Amino acid sequence: MAYSFRAYWPFYKRNLKVAFPVMLTQLGAALVGLADSIMVGHYGTTDLAAVSFSNALFFTVMVFAMGALMGVTPLVGNVRGRLEKLMQQGTTAEEIAHKHEQITSYLANGLVFTGLMCILSLALLVPCIPYLDAFGQEPEVIASARPYYILIVLSILPFLLFSFSKQFLEGLGNTLVAMLITLGCNLLNILLNWVFIFGHWGFEPMGAEGAGWATLIARSLMPVCFFIAMCVKADWRRYIVSLKGRLITRREIEHLISIGTPIGLQSFAEAFLFTASFIIIGWISKEALAAHHIANQMADLTFMLALGIGSATTIRVSFQLGKGDIQAVKMASRASVHLCLLMNTIGAAIMIFGRNIIPYIFTEDQEVIPIASSLLIIAGTFQYADGLQCIGAAMLRGIQDVRAPMRIALFSYIGIALPLGLALTFPVGWGAQGMWIAFVIALAIPAVLFHIRFHKQLKRIAYNKTYE
Repeated sequence: MAYSFRAYWPFYKRNLKVAFPVMLTQLGAALVGLADSIMVGHYGTTDLAAVSFSNALFFTVMVFAMGALMGVTPLVGNVRGRLEKLMQQGTTAEEIAHKHEQITSYLANGLVFTGLMCILSLALLVPCIPYLDAFGQEPEVIASARPYYILIVLSILPFLLFSFSKQFLEGLGNTLVAMLITLGCNLLNILLNWVFIFGHWGFEPMGAEGAGWATLIARSLMPVCFFIAMCVKADWRRYIVSLKGRLITRREIEHLISIGTPIGLQSFAEAFLFTASFIIIGWISKEALAAHHIANQMADLTFMLALGIGSATTIRVSFQLGKGDIQAVKMASRASVHLCLLMNTIGAAIMIFGRNIIPYIFTEDQEVIPIASSLLIIAGTFQYADGLQCIGAAMLRGIQDVRAPMRIALFSYIGIALPLGLALTFPVGWGAQGMWIAFVIALAIPAVLFHIRFHKQLKRIAYNKTYE
């Protein structure tokens, strides 16, 4: 059934109202990485390669943990949808109180789950510290990378607590608070970068290590700001005040693990692919690695916009499903696809037409610039596959379908992309460009399969009325 622009317009507005703060939040986080790269790149190519290598290792684990915490949003969003439906039907105060207790239970058990994710992340990241030189990078890169890596590993504790708080409030339909906190702390991060990297206000120039200190300080403030925000607003304070030990149960934690772990593994698969690409391209040269980092930073900027729309999609789909409105679920998900394609087109145009200008923002190294320019062309076309797989995964999260997407992602990103990328990079001899071509091919597979599965699952849900 075809629908006009007029029919979709209310859904575009609702999705963007939720998505816009998330887009700014994600874009703000990406801009900090961009600022790190620009400032460190102008400090030196070795330091830029060090930051690139360290973040590649760090984000592999961090993305898994953040992905696992995403499972909180559809669970809370679904209860919120059911709560609104009950209130519209004029139900009893006791039934409404029960729904609020369910949300409080997700907060209590989610905090325990976040603690487990922190322990797991440190267990995976800390042992790498003495063995960074085992990844085949150049010795001067490792020397700069180690102190920066230690500092960002420490920052994972406050950042995961912030990530959980963000996902919880997104489930309640609020995305503005996370945006304000992220933008404020990111501005502080950029200021501290300037102070510590180049040596201002009496500090010695620290290069990559200075960027690490800036990140640790800024991230440590983020959960503190979130706690203050939740205490200030009465609607949210009720969940903090209602926290009780009896709400923490093994059953609820296992439920969070069952929803969150597949999402985390799906995120891990994509992050592992990009981490491996940094290591593999680092075998070519530090110039190729720096160029790869530039293209990846630009791709991250547009991906953050898609991720914002994806977060809004999960929120809107889970909420409408909780209300039992299948038609609204369909319209909201399609509206997100349209918005994503528009954003991807703009991002692709900027990268392709700006390919000869963008590299100069990061570096003046004449060996890095031509490689980066060629990668930006492929990165531009890559936007469509990456954006559509992101929205497809978000749609499936909204209906709590997480296991099949995980299997598809593991097969596509690790089973196809890595072998293909290695083959195109070295035996075929296409260098870093070969790895990016493998990215495009591998991400196109889930981009198609996720959307096919969502529509099949939605038909099954509508037929069985499993949302009731």
